[in-house]
Amino acid sequence: MTFARTALLVLTASTAWLCAAGAGLAAPRVASIDQCADQYVLALSPRDRIVGLSYRADDADSYLREEAKGLPKLRVTAESLLAARPSVIVRYWGGDPRLDATMARRGVAVLRIEDAEDFDGVRANVRRVAAALGEPARGEALIARMDRQLAVSKDAWRGRPGLYLTPSGYTAGKGTFIDRILAAAGLNNAAPQAGFAPVRLEEVVLGPPRGFVLGFFDQLSAAFERWGMGRHQALQKRLPQQTLAALPASVLSCPGWFAADGVETLARAAPGFDGR
Repeated sequence: MTFARTALLVLTASTAWLCAAGAGLAAPRVASIDQCADQYVLALSPRDRIVGLSYRADDADSYLREEAKGLPKLRVTAESLLAARPSVIVRYWGGDPRLDATMARRGVAVLRIEDAEDFDGVRANVRRVAAALGEPARGEALIARMDRQLAVSKDAWRGRPGLYLTPSGYTAGKGTFIDRILAAAGLNNAAPQAGFAPVRLEEVVLGPPRGFVLGFFDQLSAAFERWGMGRHQALQKRLPQQTLAALPASVLSCPGWFAADGVETLARAAPGFDGR
C-alpha cells in the first residue's frame, strides 16, 4: 500500500470519528498505546469509556499512574487492540507505524498527539484529544489549570541562568520544550547550543558556578548509575550547593499540560517567590 493511500485511510477514519464526536453521537470507546497518550486519555476520558492503556501507564514516571491502576493494559498489536473494540485510539509514539492504516481499514480512528515545543503546542494537543473524545470542557479545564500555574510562575527567577542536566549528562537548549519550561519560570537557559546535546563532565564540575535544574534524577536506571555522569562523585559533591530545583520524570517525559507542575516547582524554589 502506498504512503498516500495509507494517509488517506487514516485521515478518512479520523475525520469521520471527529465529525461523529462533534455531532454528539455514541460516546467513544478509547484506548491509548503509549505512556504519553495514557496521560491524555486518563485526564480527558470518563473512566468507563477507557478500554485499555499501555503497559507503562502505571509506571513510576507516569504522571497519572494512580488513576491508571485497575484499568486494562493492551499489547500494541492489531489483534489485542481490535479485541478491546475501541472506536478511537490515541497515540504519541508507541506502536508500529503501519498500525494506523490497519485500524483505519477496520473503521477505528487513530489520533496522534503532536510533538510540542511550547505550551501553545500543548494547548493544541489537549483541545484536539478532548474534541475527539467528545469532552471539550475537560480539555478547557486542563488548559485553564495550566495557564493559572504559568501565570503564577512567570518571571520568578528574573532571568537568572540555569542549566538543565540529566543523569546521562545531557542538557536541552533552544528549540526544546525544556527551554520553554525554564523560560516560563523566568530562567535564562544556559545550555551552550540548541536542541539536546551532551555536556562534558569537566565543564560541569570545573566550570564557573552555575545553577542546575535537574531532570530525571528521581529515575536513575542501573545503566545510568553505572555509566552516567549523574553517579560521578565529583558531580555529586557539586550538585547540592548549585541545584536550583529537581524536576521529576513524571512531568518531563511527555509534552503535556502537567509540565506546568514543573514550572511551578521551579518558581517556588526562587528566592522571594510569593505565589502571587
